Amino acid sequence: MEENKLSFEEAYKQLTELVKKMESGELPLAESVAAYEQGIKLKAYCEQMLKEAELKIETLKVSTTQQ
Repeated sequence: MEENKLSFEEAYKQLTELVKKMESGELPLAESVAAYEQGIKLKAYCEQMLKEAELKIETLKVSTTQQ
């Protein structure tokens, strides 16, 4: 799966679904490890998207206060 092709909402939904599966305790160990690895990637992707959005908002704030 390519995280960078997902919207924030899609990535976040996948992440929450992975967490639910892992918390259920029904996944075999190998699948839990794979889900954890995928979850780490999705979390990092979501965090990066949020940072980018925050930077855009800060840039807009600065540009509107300078006008």
